[in-house]
Amino acid sequence: MRHERHRPDGRTGSEPTTARSALGLRVALSAVYVPLFVVGAVIFGFWASRARPGDSPSPTVLSVLAIVCAVLALLALADYAVVQRRRKAGRGRTRPR
Repeated sequence: MRHERHRPDGRTGSEPTTARSALGLRVALSAVYVPLFVVGAVIFGFWASRARPGDSPSPTVLSVLAIVCAVLALLALADYAVVQRRRKAGRGRTRPR
């Protein structure tokens, strides 16, 4: 069994001290996917409202697709909010050396 060594700086793993998350990439992906999923939810919702019970795809399938798109849009929006909060919190800090 391996024992983790605790360092004076509080880290326990072997991650580099200058490791950084790709926050810019996450903002770019959110900027692309939030509008895409919102448009998808609107289109599938409108299509579901116009579909008849015998149509293919069925109104149920289209409604499920609209809900999935709406949930994914909310998740992408939540990720954007988390990234912005992390960026704001990190502005006052200095980089570790």
